[in-house]
Amino acid sequence: MTDRPTNTNAPLEPASDSVELYIRTYYSLLRSTGEVRVRAFEETHAFSDSTLHLGARDSVPDVAAFAYAAARLPACMPAIGRIVLGQSHEQFEAIGLEVRDWAEVRTRGRRRPLRHNGADMLAVFLTSTSDLDDLIPIVTAYQIEWNKLHDRLAHSALGRAIARAPAEDPLDIDDAELSALLGLDASGIATIRAALGDQLDVGLRAIVARESDLKLRVLSTTYTGYQRAAHRWFSGIEPAYVRESTPKRPPIYFVSSNTHSVLNLVGGYARAHRDSIVEFVRRKNPERLAEVVEQALEGGDEDTLSNLSYYLLRAWLHEADVDTKELLLQVQQFDAESGVRTVPSPGKVDVSAQLVDLAKLRPDRLDPRVRVPGVELLAQSDAVVLNIDYPLGMAAYHLLTRLTQGASELLGVYVMGKAATLNGRVGDVMLSDTVFDEHSGNRYLFRNAFTAADLEPFMRRGTVLDGQKALTVRSAFLQNRDYMGRYYRDGYTVLEMEAGPYLSAVFEMAFPDRHPADTIVHLSNSVPFELGIVHYASDTPYSRRQELLSKSLSYFGVESTYGCASAILRRIFSREVARVRARTGER
Repeated sequence: MTDRPTNTNAPLEPASDSVELYIRTYYSLLRSTGEVRVRAFEETHAFSDSTLHLGARDSVPDVAAFAYAAARLPACMPAIGRIVLGQSHEQFEAIGLEVRDWAEVRTRGRRRPLRHNGADMLAVFLTSTSDLDDLIPIVTAYQIEWNKLHDRLAHSALGRAIARAPAEDPLDIDDAELSALLGLDASGIATIRAALGDQLDVGLRAIVARESDLKLRVLSTTYTGYQRAAHRWFSGIEPAYVRESTPKRPPIYFVSSNTHSVLNLVGGYARAHRDSIVEFVRRKNPERLAEVVEQALEGGDEDTLSNLSYYLLRAWLHEADVDTKELLLQVQQFDAESGVRTVPSPGKVDVSAQLVDLAKLRPDRLDPRVRVPGVELLAQSDAVVLNIDYPLGMAAYHLLTRLTQGASELLGVYVMGKAATLNGRVGDVMLSDTVFDEHSGNRYLFRNAFTAADLEPFMRRGTVLDGQKALTVRSAFLQNRDYMGRYYRDGYTVLEMEAGPYLSAVFEMAFPDRHPADTIVHLSNSVPFELGIVHYASDTPYSRRQELLSKSLSYFGVESTYGCASAILRRIFSREVARVRARTGER
């Protein structure tokens, strides 16, 4: 069965007016050189009818939206009153903020350089315009829902009891009372607890104590500033990339994925310590996976055992009775022996990189899924794989364009990322050959290096869907049902944030101009290297079976993650074996 024919030259319908109004509102207000109250964004945020915040205008707290926002903000957020956003240390220092001395803080759901002054101020480093499009709706949703919780708790008997309780004493909260007060069921209360996590008592005390009135200040942001950040990032990688031997700048296979999948598949540390990890699982039964391990052992299921080892490696390492620094050094030495060198957060940009020297790979340590015929010939390779922790939105454009300026030759670009799917399930894999990019307004058409046949051998639970169309959105919050319905009618079923910016960078590697805007761009026969894009589904925003804000990939997502990474590495290794044979004449 085939899709109905579509006119690829027909323009897409305009995006939702309410979403566009929201974007124009916060960009116009944030041009101010002073502080802007987040409450100035609340009305347009609420009336944008975001699919992530459908309860914005309801009096009952939308705890799913609150949890989503809280997971993408640091744990210190209950103490924060002011957020300052800038592109460099120098910008912060120019207004008297010595952020170099502030504590680094992180979030559970976003990688973004953040600094906390220990009191009420948070500094955010911007690496592209996508940071604004992502952060503003998150902060606004957080404040809207915080204040709903405050209104219901502050003047209640429970709220007064929380306020009177000594700060050093743990709170004894009755879930039934909290449920009745907030108008939530048991799952809603569980969501609140998950949202505040280890800071539950601190968060509840703060919510009771005060209404949220966050203030934002954006320091001067320029295109040049984003390019400068990308330059600092690649400058941090160059010492590991440039060799003393020839070629000094080796050819590169570029991969955008994460910091664990490529490393685990080629490094071999988890596989080498599998027996200890299995023993740990039997003893601790994390996430009730002991039964899965036993079934895999009984059935001789190597793929599942490997995936479990990779997934549980971090938990096993944390339990180890060894000094953390010493253990880290041991792991890094093992990785280096396998040909892998990691550069964490180069240039203070929170996008780590790994360089895999193909000539130094040890075939005995490779995951069997990536041991292609002739893999031993990689010992004669002069190329490297540069794998980066996928950046957010437009940062992908800036980083890839900077990388190509410093690389001698690019042999392939492979992008693996998470996406929401409108027609699949969590854990499915989607392969697109058309991408509409909201940043540039371009519709990119390209030949994807991967087909379903490349992924299906690694997928037992999920489905592989090729021939898809992807929509690169500006932010997860900046969409609603009407907005997405218009794209869905044009066949766009994959929602993600990086493919469009990457393709804009690819255009500039193939043509002598900067990428165009609002046009159809055919890349299929113009790109001088191989191009592959794969997404695995982490969300299903319109499915009644799985809710976007509550469904976690967890272990279920490991299969698709490592299936995608295995397909990418097999592709790279096979192409490099052929390249070595062509250069050396070996069979």
